[in-house]
Amino acid sequence: MEALDLLNHKLNMLLKKYAALEAENKRLRATISGHEKSVESLTKKLASLEHGMVSVHLGNAVEDEDEKENMRNQLDNVIADIDKILNTLND
Repeated sequence: MEALDLLNHKLNMLLKKYAALEAENKRLRATISGHEKSVESLTKKLASLEHGMVSVHLGNAVEDEDEKENMRNQLDNVIADIDKILNTLND
């Protein structure tokens, strides 16, 4: 009978540890999800800032307005393509 009580006690301890590990796993998954969203947001913000920085540098380097507009359109197309690729990779 004592062996059965000991076995029952060990089983209860394992079940408690399992429940604690499941709760920790759930918390960690939520933390990871939050970090992934933060990384995605920061990546988009960085791309936007880089876009602005490149535009400013190109705007200062190019004098002709038609050439500036052409370069802006090309840059917008490249950034749109990169966004599509990033979205595909994230899915």
